Amino acid sequence: MDIKTLTITQAKKDLKEKKYSSVELTKAYLTRIKQVEPRVKAFVTITEEEALKNAKEADKKIAEGKDLPLLGIPLSIKDNFSTTGIRTTASSKVLDNYIPPYDATVVKKLKDAGMVLLGKKNMDAWAHGSSTETSDYGPSKNPWNTDHLPGGSSGGAAASVAADETLAAIGSETAGSIRQPASWCGVVGLKPTYGRVSRYGVIAMGSSLDSPGPITKTVEDSALILNILAGQDLHDATTGTNPVADYEKNLNKDIKNLKIGIAEDYFEGVDPQVKKTVEDALKIFEQLGAHIKKIKLFQPKYAIAVYTILQRAEVSSNLARFDGIRYGNDRSFFGDEAKRRIMLGTYTLSAGYYDQYYNKALKVRTVIIDDFKKAFEDVDVIIGPTSPTISLPLGASAGKAMFGELADLLVEPSSIAGLSGINVPCGFSKEGLPIGMQIIGPQFAEEVILNAAYKYEQENPLYLKKPTL
Repeated sequence: MDIKTLTITQAKKDLKEKKYSSVELTKAYLTRIKQVEPRVKAFVTITEEEALKNAKEADKKIAEGKDLPLLGIPLSIKDNFSTTGIRTTASSKVLDNYIPPYDATVVKKLKDAGMVLLGKKNMDAWAHGSSTETSDYGPSKNPWNTDHLPGGSSGGAAASVAADETLAAIGSETAGSIRQPASWCGVVGLKPTYGRVSRYGVIAMGSSLDSPGPITKTVEDSALILNILAGQDLHDATTGTNPVADYEKNLNKDIKNLKIGIAEDYFEGVDPQVKKTVEDALKIFEQLGAHIKKIKLFQPKYAIAVYTILQRAEVSSNLARFDGIRYGNDRSFFGDEAKRRIMLGTYTLSAGYYDQYYNKALKVRTVIIDDFKKAFEDVDVIIGPTSPTISLPLGASAGKAMFGELADLLVEPSSIAGLSGINVPCGFSKEGLPIGMQIIGPQFAEEVILNAAYKYEQENPLYLKKPTL
């Protein structure tokens, strides 16, 4: 088999037709990991023994005629999702030897769907960053050019999908951590509505923002995985009660008369190559019958201050539990980025500054939420660049305290508002690096953004283009 051409949908079909077994498929991926991992460095932990055990069980079930959504499909998971009996570090040496006694809800749902677990993915430590350079295990590399960054914080997840080390990966986004690395690595990254997918068992970063979601080769694969992950969870009171659509079956609806909003502020200061590529993608939507409408949105640069205050405040609270007493190493093992965020968050929550900073940020967050609500009264989706730049060289984040916020400038507002969003590859720079566009929808509008992304992908199937490793 040629694993480079495989998607989840195709692999499922092949397994049913017994073209190969899950064990054979899994061994092919484990071989690929051994070949390219020294250059990509996408994994913190490779679970070869677990994967082959899962694959043998899957083959037995397939032989018995059982059918599950991911039966025998090799996937991998960002290392901030708790996995029973498997080391979970959040890429921080504080948790270097931490082995959770339970599975995150996302992991449990994937296991129940028949997943084969290949391993845990590298990330910015505690998900603090947009480069993976804050990982205590070293940065991951971009498969399109290993002298460049994959983005972050789900950088290892996005890099591994682009490098064909896994059929798909699970990431988490607080303000860009799925969409931005997906953009830089040329893959599909879906950030569901806040509360659409359970956070239970995910090592918390910004509790009012964190959103788990899939990173895949195709939009169809993202829809398939969201079918499995979406829904209310009694372990997570922030999960929504909204009914879960069949996202996969609802793909390929006509987008004639789809109203697409374009905000000029989301194109200002953007790399000219990125701007032109996204503008060319919009022409394809017009050819499909969609209508483009210029809209005015709250300038994204103001979201940086709001996000920085809210996220640092929540970080200082969430990281307080890692004191080396109940589990993990002591606080001397925290990296510089975690220390900076803890100190700034504690400051904004302290007496005399709470109203001046944190409370004011909450009020501006409400302004951003209302601004999007008003925009969605006139349009169905909003489209723009995912990141202001293409992938930057290794070392680009050094000495830049606000590197992540600037890299995530265009996705932060929709994350603050808890909206649904997806990155879709839309072209390549003259340097051969991927360029992505984001499609933003209202809360719980995953069906709409997935369908729009799918229709575009059918016209411009860039997932067929592969990096040379």
